Amino acid sequence: MGGYHRGERAVQERAGFARQAGQARGAIGNTVPDVAVAFLAQQPHLVAGATDERGRIWATQLTGEPGFLTVPGPHTLRIGTLPPPEDPLAPLLTGAGSGSGPVPVGLIGIEPATRRRMRMNGRAVRDGDGLRVELDQVISNCPKYIQKRDHHHPAEATPLPRKAVDSTELSPAQQRTLRTADTFFVATASDRGDTDASHRGGNPGFVQVLSPRLLRWPDYAGNAMFLTLGNLELNPAAGLFVPGWETGTSLHLTGSARTVWDEEEVARTPGAQRLVEFEITAVREVASASPLRWSAPAYSRFNPPTAA
Repeated sequence: MGGYHRGERAVQERAGFARQAGQARGAIGNTVPDVAVAFLAQQPHLVAGATDERGRIWATQLTGEPGFLTVPGPHTLRIGTLPPPEDPLAPLLTGAGSGSGPVPVGLIGIEPATRRRMRMNGRAVRDGDGLRVELDQVISNCPKYIQKRDHHHPAEATPLPRKAVDSTELSPAQQRTLRTADTFFVATASDRGDTDASHRGGNPGFVQVLSPRLLRWPDYAGNAMFLTLGNLELNPAAGLFVPGWETGTSLHLTGSARTVWDEEEVARTPGAQRLVEFEITAVREVASASPLRWSAPAYSRFNPPTAA
């Protein structure tokens, strides 16, 4: 993909960052640099976002032993695993490439221990026991708002079975999970279906639960590209993935989002340049979704304080 689409340009202009966005465009390519090939080979997980057959966007996590992510060509990523049946994107990604053709996906590889991350967007097809993604965008990202964590596999002799629970709103326990979250991932897509996955981080409390079906979070200073907000300008559909760092539980939310520009509203949230409100239409929580367990976080020094 060449330059920014009209939604991204509109948000860049409104936010007053058009010049900075033009300078940042050089960080967007369509090939995987050698240093990124080595980075991906070391990762045990990858976050992915896509739109299901009902038009809902979901974000999820794919896990594997380091080496399950490979780069067979400069424009291609191979993912050596598929999501488990309980995953909300399992039907779509398992059948990717059949019927209606390749599936647009947004991907983000993130290494909390070193606060490194990279975004990749492209089109996925089923490839044996995994996926092959032809990449349209490869994006370098800064380390802001990433909480430092180390990962390990659990010492459980017998893993607990995966179990999925669906609902249309957040339970009290899920609301507590979000109120104490320091990290989540958000997937969006343009009006043409081109998909992106992005990281959001902050101190616990940065995600506000306004009701069982309505969330709000601050949009902090970033890379000035506004890839997420630009997609929302054209297509309000969005999906959130909240990792259970200590338990392996995955919380998946899908719904619609909008950017809040009201200066008085924004001023009530420390560090916010804008706000995003997310209305939930469906929730899926999958227990024991991931075999990975992570250490307690060391919070990023860039995290603004949260409102009292």
